[in-house]
Amino acid sequence: MGVKGLQYFMETCCPDTCVPVDLKQMALNHVTAHPDSAATLVVDGMACLRYWYRCQAWVHGGQWQEYIHILQEFVDAFTAAGIRLVFFFDGTVEEQKRAEWVKRRLRVNQDIARIFQHIKTCGQQPHSRDLFCLPSGLATFSRFALKSLGQETRCSVREGDYEISDYALSHNCMGILGQDTDFVIYNTVPYLSISKLNLNDMTTVRFSRERLCQVLNLRVTDLPLLSCLLGNDIVPEQQMQRLRNSALVSYRKKHKQVQGEKVYAVAEFITVHHPSSEETFGVSSLPLVEAEEEALEKGIRIYLLPGQTSPWLKCSRPFPETVSSMEKYVPAEILQAVIEKHTRAECFLIYNVLYDGVVECSNTLEDEDEVELPPQAVLYLPVRERIYGLLLPVQPDCFGHTVSVKEWFVFPGNPLKEPTRVTPKALNYTKGPPDLMALWFRTDPEVKTVQTSTLLDVFDLYEFTEELKQFDSPLIAVICLVTYIAIQARQLSLEDVDAYLSQAVCVRFKSFTEMQQLRTPVVDPRAVQLGSLFVRGLTYLIAANSACGIPFPMGELMPWKTFDGLLFHSKYVQAHSGCSKEELLEGNPSWMSLFLSVRELVLGACRRRDAPVLSRPHRLHYRDARPVELEDLLGERRPHLHQTAQQPTASTHYQQGYRPRPRHPKRGRYQLAPRWPTSQN
Repeated sequence: MGVKGLQYFMETCCPDTCVPVDLKQMALNHVTAHPDSAATLVVDGMACLRYWYRCQAWVHGGQWQEYIHILQEFVDAFTAAGIRLVFFFDGTVEEQKRAEWVKRRLRVNQDIARIFQHIKTCGQQPHSRDLFCLPSGLATFSRFALKSLGQETRCSVREGDYEISDYALSHNCMGILGQDTDFVIYNTVPYLSISKLNLNDMTTVRFSRERLCQVLNLRVTDLPLLSCLLGNDIVPEQQMQRLRNSALVSYRKKHKQVQGEKVYAVAEFITVHHPSSEETFGVSSLPLVEAEEEALEKGIRIYLLPGQTSPWLKCSRPFPETVSSMEKYVPAEILQAVIEKHTRAECFLIYNVLYDGVVECSNTLEDEDEVELPPQAVLYLPVRERIYGLLLPVQPDCFGHTVSVKEWFVFPGNPLKEPTRVTPKALNYTKGPPDLMALWFRTDPEVKTVQTSTLLDVFDLYEFTEELKQFDSPLIAVICLVTYIAIQARQLSLEDVDAYLSQAVCVRFKSFTEMQQLRTPVVDPRAVQLGSLFVRGLTYLIAANSACGIPFPMGELMPWKTFDGLLFHSKYVQAHSGCSKEELLEGNPSWMSLFLSVRELVLGACRRRDAPVLSRPHRLHYRDARPVELEDLLGERRPHLHQTAQQPTASTHYQQGYRPRPRHPKRGRYQLAPRWPTSQN
């Protein structure tokens, strides 16, 4: 969340509200005043992602070892200053914020289209920060990265800003570190800016709600109303346009025009109409129409922490308790374990399925003009269907009702007007419904084998159960994803597979210093999408690992163990330029041996699935590319993938949403028919 125009107002029009602070001194003062508690900062992880990801290369899929190094430096700086950190990440998107979430995602889609246009024109990553996109899955992986560094990390079960403000206040923390003016509005501990943070001298800026109230002649309890009248993620800016116009007209009659007059006018409007008796209690004292009154009451209530009241509300109802929408389908022990694991940031996706029945996925670096590779939302749909099938019933109940999960997945061509309803699907090889209680709570040695085979079945790779025992967890992750992508996409070339696998072998033996020296002569748009496709696949692997009772240590499935964007990109360019396997593996015999054994395993699985991977050097990016015909896909389907045409599925919904636009005339003809296989059953 954020208040429209408030950040600019405080920094530009009222700089006295922005107070420089020395964090070391602030920590000492806090400990002196509260000797029984540590100096603790609550960190809004979502707001820090851009600050943390300072790696020069970002378009290739992520420089994950470098990113871990940056996080370690961040943590070390605060530890040296005697400051304890508690990190919070958004664990859900509340429906009342959905419209704003959709608007932002569609705006980022436009930025991504411009990024790919730049890459195609210049052959390089954009240097302007105006054309910048965080690597896929950064927020998800950051939670696990910080936990691996020994930091307390939490995921929210409701509005993230609310939980951060509540935790900081109830645990007597010294401040909140973030970049969101809502922390000025909440009546909580001091709000400190991450964008102004200087780790070298441990200084930043405090946005003072007390000084803001002095400037505007308001009380702290008036700030939620100020936020709603200016516009935020709950109350759209345009909904209060009439009131702001009225306030500006009145203000200009008494004052000469000044910078920031909109905020001054709204503050004066509040002061004039402040309730002073029981007859004019709450927002009813304002000249409102019914829709405005309802929106303001809803918006103000969002800011009230437990035990707090507002003079603008007749009653301050508390936040409702978190209740699972799927509780009649899932054992209570599972639901309790899910919420505990979720709040401790120990799992991914499972809470959203079982408590909200809604899953969302933000933007991915995907080219809207790509004719061969499906969007990740489409490619990994069968995986998600089977994850849902692990957690929820796959058959209709006695009333004929079928459980479904709502998906809000961002990809080119999806207008996000409504969610896609995805029906859980049964696993292909596991007999009978899965026993979640056994997968999650059994501790005998045999359960590990069952967990592993179930996870492989989620990726339709059940036959790998025995063959993969010779490899460690990071390589198993790579083998699963590359095999899955090759079988599902059907357009992966031998060169693509070699690039994926050679980088996965090499990254295991390269130091952080060596990674920093990596360069690539050209940025290829197809390689960019392949990198994002793999990294996004790791998030689904983590989700499947969570659903199966965590057969593999989560830390072993992370990108800093399996993937480096620049390394992959350089291997991709080498492979498609016809270089030898010896060059790809940098002349190292042991690397070559490992590469060849993994390669044969992947290619053998593809051959058995009637999806042989062929050599197809990708020297010309667009002009000679042939669109995938629907007939091609129908002819390639395996018999057990067939689905009756009469039943609309999540897959057909995604197909209808995905329509690449012919922006480049040299690329040739586009197919507007559905181009990707229907979901697996």
